[in-house]
Amino acid sequence: MIYAANFKTNHTRKSTHAYIKALNEKLSVKKPDDKVYIFPPSTALDGYKGDFTIGVQNAYPAYNGAYTGEIGLEQLDEFDIKTILIGHSERREYMAETQEKVAVKFAFFQEQGFEIIYCIGEPLEIREKGFEAVMKYLLAQFNGIDIHYENLIVAYEPIWAIGTGRSATVEEISTTHRALKKVINGKPLLYGGSAKPANIKEIASIAGVDGVLVGSASLDAESFSQMIL
Repeated sequence: MIYAANFKTNHTRKSTHAYIKALNEKLSVKKPDDKVYIFPPSTALDGYKGDFTIGVQNAYPAYNGAYTGEIGLEQLDEFDIKTILIGHSERREYMAETQEKVAVKFAFFQEQGFEIIYCIGEPLEIREKGFEAVMKYLLAQFNGIDIHYENLIVAYEPIWAIGTGRSATVEEISTTHRALKKVINGKPLLYGGSAKPANIKEIASIAGVDGVLVGSASLDAESFSQMIL
């Protein structure tokens, strides 16, 4: 299983150091095949050590340059970061990242050999139109994306279940994952959307779910470690 913690705009460098120290004490007994990813805010990036991978939530598709407010490959190289989240619904919505922009970013970091966790998901109004509408919406988010890329992990996050406390039903997750698995050629497929200690066993038992991308429930090291262990 893959367990990915997306801190979003939470935690500082100091609190992230404390978090990782606490998490490291727990991970000593995790299953050997389980993989853990942590995506802190950019200001908290550092040379952390442990049985996990540090990734970046976002970066600009350039080595460096005149891109005010962005971080590029030069800054990521300082911390030997080679993993990135791309396509998260919050960036699509709040930062107006179009599919074209997302595809350009994907292509750049693919060329750099990054491990990419690529996020897709649908809003509630699409889900309510039925499964056919859902799949049409999700498949459009693969436009310009190389689904054969060897370092690709896909994360399915129903937007209506992110931060709302509402998870998709087992049937909704199972049906969607089963259909997506056929599209992404067996690449790892994570579920994201209010995953937490209380429902992780149920989610992890669903066929086609290879892991979880966790938001608010990952902000506390104890909570996140309960999901892993």
